[in-house]
Amino acid sequence: MLAFLLVSLLPAAVLTRLAFDRSRAAMLGEIEQGVMRSTAAVSAEADKLLYERLLNATTWNHLEVMQDLRIDDVDKRLSSFLSEMKLRYGGTYRALHAVDGAGRIVASSDPARIGQAYPTPHPWAQAALPGGLVRVEQPSETAGSRVLLLRVSIPSLFEEGDIGDLLLEFDWTTLQSVMDRASDASRQILLVDDQGHALGASAGLLPRITTGKTLPLGWWPPPPGVHAFDREGPPFMEGAVIVGHAVSPGLARFPGLGWSYLMLQSRQAVLAPVQRMAWAFAGLLAVTALITVLVSLLVAGQIARPVLALTDFTRRYAQPGARPQLPQGGPAEIGELGRSFVRLVDDLSHSQQTLAQASKLAAVGEVTALLAHEVRTPLGILRSSAQTLRYEDGLSPEAQELLQIIDSETGRLNRLVSSLLDSARTRSPQFAAVDLHALARHSTSLLNTQLRDRRIQLAMELDAANSMVDGDGEQLTQVLLNLTMNALQILPAEGRIEIRSRNESGRLVVEISDDGPGVAAAERSRIFEPFVFKREGGLGLGLAVVRQILRQHGGDISVDESRLGGACFRFWLPLQGTRIP
Repeated sequence: MLAFLLVSLLPAAVLTRLAFDRSRAAMLGEIEQGVMRSTAAVSAEADKLLYERLLNATTWNHLEVMQDLRIDDVDKRLSSFLSEMKLRYGGTYRALHAVDGAGRIVASSDPARIGQAYPTPHPWAQAALPGGLVRVEQPSETAGSRVLLLRVSIPSLFEEGDIGDLLLEFDWTTLQSVMDRASDASRQILLVDDQGHALGASAGLLPRITTGKTLPLGWWPPPPGVHAFDREGPPFMEGAVIVGHAVSPGLARFPGLGWSYLMLQSRQAVLAPVQRMAWAFAGLLAVTALITVLVSLLVAGQIARPVLALTDFTRRYAQPGARPQLPQGGPAEIGELGRSFVRLVDDLSHSQQTLAQASKLAAVGEVTALLAHEVRTPLGILRSSAQTLRYEDGLSPEAQELLQIIDSETGRLNRLVSSLLDSARTRSPQFAAVDLHALARHSTSLLNTQLRDRRIQLAMELDAANSMVDGDGEQLTQVLLNLTMNALQILPAEGRIEIRSRNESGRLVVEISDDGPGVAAAERSRIFEPFVFKREGGLGLGLAVVRQILRQHGGDISVDESRLGGACFRFWLPLQGTRIP
């Protein structure tokens, strides 16, 4: 079961980990791309806002109303225009001023400031547009609010030179709102100039920055050619962050101010979906493990129990006594394994029996050869001597009778030795196509005289459609003669013998039955062993030779009770072309 779990769970765990790593990498890549796109979107929106303000400056400075700076007491009309523009743009500008060459506010959207001197300009950046050069001053605090001052010259329409400047106090909160809209609890925007000085930030980050101060080492400059990188959050945010970097791209003919926007995205917050995905994968793996364990228990139960039962069966099968029943249930392969084991053991037992019988017959053959050499010669001398003495003159009748007895008994001993030799002598069969029905009819014809003398009735029902086998005709005739002679010799007068044949599963089955005393069930397993006999005067070799011949032909023989009440010897042979080698 442990091996099954390892085989099942290990690939599942590896595949789950690979799937998680791939999904995590894909999600991180998508998150970084999203941060980059968001940063670029903020930068583009801010540039668009600034560009519109610059266009306002380079458009308004050419209006005819601006020429009123040349005339005394023109503040009312120009101031009205500036006030109207401020209202039209709805809070985008903190104030709009027109100053003369001396830096005095001549007209303004804020009447209270007319006549005041505007602070000395401190150029910080500039943007050259078709309508003129716009000078941008560093963001500063003015009247309690932060502004970005845009200054553009007002050219004279009547003479060479400029007559003053148009000042646009761009409300920084407008730009701040662009950054605030792109930020949330886990995401903040930081705005820096090309030198790495902090210009501003979204509302959540403002308390942590100092305007005009250079960013800490490691935060500036960003890695070259990289638009998203990882940083530790402090001093700006807690925990690790993913930083998206976008440089102000400009718009149309406006090249931008060189500002950079840094979007600080909390790594913990952005990886929350990945964490949830990790838990989902862990849950999936746990469910897989649980299902695997349950399936393993089920499979182990379905396989282990039949295997244990089969093991116990094989252990008991080889022991003496009644053979146990083959265990049922379990996979088909286990059942087939059990049946194969039974066939193997039976085949081994069959082979052992055949080998034992062959050994016994070989021993008989050796004994017979010895008898033939040691007994037949003296018997021949005795018989010849007795026959010679019978013709001597002067023998008494008693001596003649004794010589006659010696002659007859030596002849009987000689026939006994010959019978023993014939029964024990076996040879390898010479296979050829043989019609067993023809052999059966021939065998019974050889016994007609004995059958008639003893008034034995013999019936033949040869019903097999195919009686052709591959075999040795002489040996198979010996089989039929031995079995028929056994029945004939053991039957009393007026007994009955039946010979039947049939085809069965590619085999030819022949039954020789009688109505004699039969064979007891306890003796049926030993009747085919050498020197086991029922008939008085028999040697117990005929049936052993029969079985050996049949097994050499790929068949076998058994004995049972016949329907006539006596013995039924049933043997089978493979049909022609199906002989077992």
